Amino acid sequence: MRITKNYRTLVTLGLAQCFGQTAPPIMILLGGIVGAEIAPSDALITLPVALMVVGTACTAIPASLLMARIGRKAGFLAATAGASLAGLIAAWGVSNEDFWLFCLASFLVGAYVAFMQQFRFAVAESVSDTEVAKAISILMLAGIVAAFLGPEVATRMSHVNPGLLLGHAAEAVPVYTGSFLGMSGLLACSFFILLFYRNAVWQTGEDDREPRPLMVILQQPTLLLAIAAAVVGWSVMSLIMTATPVSMHRLDQFSFDDTAWVIQSHILAMYIPSLFSGFLIARLGVVNIILAGLVLMAVCLIIGYGSPALTHYWTSLVLLGIGWNFLFLGGTTLLTRTYRSSERFKVQAFNDFVIFAFQGLASLGSGVLLLSLGWNGVMLLSIPVLLPLLLLIVYLVYRRPGSLDAVS
Repeated sequence: MRITKNYRTLVTLGLAQCFGQTAPPIMILLGGIVGAEIAPSDALITLPVALMVVGTACTAIPASLLMARIGRKAGFLAATAGASLAGLIAAWGVSNEDFWLFCLASFLVGAYVAFMQQFRFAVAESVSDTEVAKAISILMLAGIVAAFLGPEVATRMSHVNPGLLLGHAAEAVPVYTGSFLGMSGLLACSFFILLFYRNAVWQTGEDDREPRPLMVILQQPTLLLAIAAAVVGWSVMSLIMTATPVSMHRLDQFSFDDTAWVIQSHILAMYIPSLFSGFLIARLGVVNIILAGLVLMAVCLIIGYGSPALTHYWTSLVLLGIGWNFLFLGGTTLLTRTYRSSERFKVQAFNDFVIFAFQGLASLGSGVLLLSLGWNGVMLLSIPVLLPLLLLIVYLVYRRPGSLDAVS
């Protein structure tokens, strides 16, 4: 049973996430562009971004289980310190045109994201059951700050010369080296804010019954829908977003500023709906919000298909972001209703592993699909990812209407 006297956890983790969440947008914006400059072959251009997602998938289970043992605060601090170091490694890799070192840094950033994803569960544990959706949506608002701050720092520091810090003459330091030094500094800010975080306090109660086997827990229709919604949201979003900077900047020859604007708008669209999506869930129901997210992603594919101009890229990526918000928030809200307190780390670990394993596959395939089939190929191959979720919703709502009564 949760003790909910204040919103200290929400405030602290929200502020920390404002700085910490800048790392993924910087990697997404620059990973493919840097890869195009220093990768040994075109097939590896988007590998750094894909490895960030792979790092998240590989660390999802260890992160949850580690924090079950040492506490969330220690896990958050250790991961954030490691990510700040990864920023320095990335800067060194760029400055020395070492592609594989840069890939290592990206993987480490992904590992950090696995820990940061646990912020939402820490917040959910700090409020009452009826406030979970609103609290998580408020936490996700930190992404708005990160969407401005990350690309802005990356852009403004792209030509900053770190001088002898990296062992180069002033004129020899490649562009974007300073961007990753800036990322390291932002993560350091997040680390210091996390020093004020306190682990959630639990007391015994009806939620502390004996944990059930995972296979028993997975038989719940609610849990299946929760995982499916998040998997579809992350996979389609990652497939398209990873391809966008390379498609725009390298293939379609849009400027870096235009590319950064589209990515920044997309990231804003991922988090601005959190101003109202938590309230929409309370009013319309989780299933309806998940269905709305699915429809928005379908419209995103329709608009993005063809020979996209700048406005098509922008509109498609904005709709993609809003759709992701609805699917991810809806899935997370459902997930918190499916486990007892004694089962939470186990279920959270499984959920995040499945989500980021599929996202990793989408990211890994994004660059190859883009270069072999083109932008339209990426759009078309996103359709089969959406269909299973639609079929699951139809089955649970119309064929088993009672299975979701408690959450619909």
